Amino acid sequence: MRRPVRRLMKAALDSAAIPTFSGPRVPAATADALHFFIAPGVLPKGHRVYAIGDIHGCRAELETLHREIVRDLADRPVPRPLLIHLGDYIDNGPDSAGVIAHLLTGAPAIPTVNLLGDHERMLLDALGGDRAAATDWLWAGGRGTLESWGLNPDLPREAWESALPADHVAFLRGLKRTHHVGNYMFVHAGVRPGVLLTEQTLDDLTGIRQPFLWSEQDLGFIVVHGHSAGPSVIRTDHRIGLDTGAGMGGTLTCAVLEDDVIALLAA
Repeated sequence: MRRPVRRLMKAALDSAAIPTFSGPRVPAATADALHFFIAPGVLPKGHRVYAIGDIHGCRAELETLHREIVRDLADRPVPRPLLIHLGDYIDNGPDSAGVIAHLLTGAPAIPTVNLLGDHERMLLDALGGDRAAATDWLWAGGRGTLESWGLNPDLPREAWESALPADHVAFLRGLKRTHHVGNYMFVHAGVRPGVLLTEQTLDDLTGIRQPFLWSEQDLGFIVVHGHSAGPSVIRTDHRIGLDTGAGMGGTLTCAVLEDDVIALLAA
């Protein structure tokens, strides 16, 4: 008996497609275990984005994800790979200084975009003379971060910049606010619905929660963000939230985006 034409066409299309997964969206621990499912956005042909959520001083987990990214690219090469870190490299976890050192010298040798998080912004504002920001940063995990640089956490704020590694300070000052690929926008915290991109404030880009998280408004792009921690990745029609609590007892998560699908890695 002949197979129906539609079934033959579906089989041919399926054989050429990226394998997708309809079961529980549990992040893989290794690149060879990636399961793809339908994403809310689309990347141009030949592009792949690895987007890593809030790192918060978890150097070992970051190095693990970076190794798996290198492994995935070796197994599945793509013409236009891009690695994006969504910010919050420091505070809470055990090795904030080590995270920055690794990003400067040990990250995968592919195009990379490092975005500004609210924790880096607090530190930068403190280095610029903002006493309130210095107090906020110390309360938000800055004391442990100073210790990771080998500094006394009671060191006067005025002495921080001269005591910090110059290349680490330069890294922090070079962080970007946003990045766009396809119909995805990558940003640390989110955007304020109803406000033009050109008019978004730094407060919102690095610190917004509501009304962004609850909004069902079509923003014109899919926002990939961190900042608002939860036990698992959040995916809606308008956003993908990748802060899964690294540095606070959770995992560090990487979204693998290509074509119209997404997979998740976690360490």
